[in-house]
Amino acid sequence: MKSVDTIAAELLGYDPQALRADDVGAFLSRLVEPVTRTETVGILEALGRVLAQDLVSPISVPAHDNSAMDGFALDGSQLRTDSPLQLKVVGTALAGRAWVGAVSQGECLKIMTGAILPAGLDTVVPQELVQGDGANITIPAGVLARGENRRCLGEDLMQGQVALQKGELLTPAALGLVASLGIKEVLVWRRLRVAYFSTGDELLSLGQAPREGAVYDSNRYTVLGMLARLGCEVVDLGVVRDDAALLEAAFMRAAQRCDAIITSGGVSVGEADFTKAMMKKLGDVAFWKIAMRPGRPMAAGRIPRVKSGPDARRTSVDSYHNDSDMDLSEAAILFGLPGNPVAVMVTFLAFVRPALLQMMGARMRPRPLLKARSAQAIRKKPGRTEYQRGIVSTATDGSLLVRITGNQGSGVLRSMVEANGLIVLGHAQGNVAAGETVDVMMFDGVI
Repeated sequence: MKSVDTIAAELLGYDPQALRADDVGAFLSRLVEPVTRTETVGILEALGRVLAQDLVSPISVPAHDNSAMDGFALDGSQLRTDSPLQLKVVGTALAGRAWVGAVSQGECLKIMTGAILPAGLDTVVPQELVQGDGANITIPAGVLARGENRRCLGEDLMQGQVALQKGELLTPAALGLVASLGIKEVLVWRRLRVAYFSTGDELLSLGQAPREGAVYDSNRYTVLGMLARLGCEVVDLGVVRDDAALLEAAFMRAAQRCDAIITSGGVSVGEADFTKAMMKKLGDVAFWKIAMRPGRPMAAGRIPRVKSGPDARRTSVDSYHNDSDMDLSEAAILFGLPGNPVAVMVTFLAFVRPALLQMMGARMRPRPLLKARSAQAIRKKPGRTEYQRGIVSTATDGSLLVRITGNQGSGVLRSMVEANGLIVLGHAQGNVAAGETVDVMMFDGVI
């Protein structure tokens, strides 16, 4: 396991006081390790889980050549482009059963969608394109070509072909594919267990009366929601006050039980340094000023687990012992996020979510960004990456258009509700002119 200093030394130009956003992802990809324990779950419990092995198709899909629509099946070699084709209807093929018989030249078979195409028939003409009395039909010249409206054996998957690769995140579409193969259980990596707590004496929990200078803790609910949507098992430690003993107990409880710990607050310059001091005391942690907006301060590293001896007895709490069936590593990964609500969500989406997916065993693929025209001029300073809240819509010409939500302050939580994506303005990018194309990270399916 590489230390934080070793990882930092591997990054060219690493500067913790002005860290580029791209370098944060590179650092975290070296810091985290995937879980190793697997479990078998039923398909209804598999949504959002990560496949632990390649899923090989036991059958071909479809299992036979079949009709893509209701119509008439024929040997397409009879079709002509210069004259109509007259055929006799010799039977009806229904979905779910094989039609028994033979179809000769000058004959056709009425067929329903999904019905097996008998040998020698390779084309289906839609019923609305033909003329006839039920016993005979006429196909006008040039209305279709040979092979049209046929689903071929194995055109989706052939028996023995890999249907889903190891590391695939199981979406609703993937579950449908698994079910189409007749598979009812899949082998997946175990759920990632993540602890979260907010820090600060100024935070109110829901149900507490308002008081001067205090604010209700919203970060707890946004982070827990994003973790739940990611499919993590969440350990909610609530709000921890600026007290050294309480912070130490919270960190140690979380480290003993979980794969990762996420906190918000206590990592900014000028804040009471209880949280930073405890991170330094307990773990191997890097503190960053990231060249980004919003979300400049962040911490990342590891907090070792206490395995045995007097320290273990001192820090353990009955409900926070390690589970015997967990494959917890020697240390829990720590993500110390800023305290402002929007900054918390942006840093989670940009950095923490990809790292957690890697820990879950998911195949790491760059998240695609949409291209949209900016509806307005946007001010931007080169030398930092900016994530501005945006609303993407469709312009009258069919192209994508994006506008900012207004006030981009890191405490304006309402703007995250109004937005459907983040406008991502790169490190070297300057001001954006109205009509210029920008990158957008969409929210759908993430938060």
